[in-house]
Amino acid sequence: MIRELIQEAVRILGSQAKLGAACGVTQASIWQAMEVQRCSAELAMAIEQATNGQVRAAALRPDLPWPAQIDQVEASAISEVTS
Repeated sequence: MIRELIQEAVRILGSQAKLGAACGVTQASIWQAMEVQRCSAELAMAIEQATNGQVRAAALRPDLPWPAQIDQVEASAISEVTS
């Protein structure tokens, strides 16, 4: 799943080197993230920004609580309290 998402980002930007440059990392860092199918939260956010949101950080790192997810949890908790 992660490999495919990074490959999509590579396709959008044109190459691993271009994606790396847009994210402030090397081509080797992009290759490594694809191979191990994991990337840092910072790289996930950089990929989202580099792809103009076409590849989401939350999809690359679903294990982390992203702001939209936190907002959903808080809204759910509030509605339970007020119900």
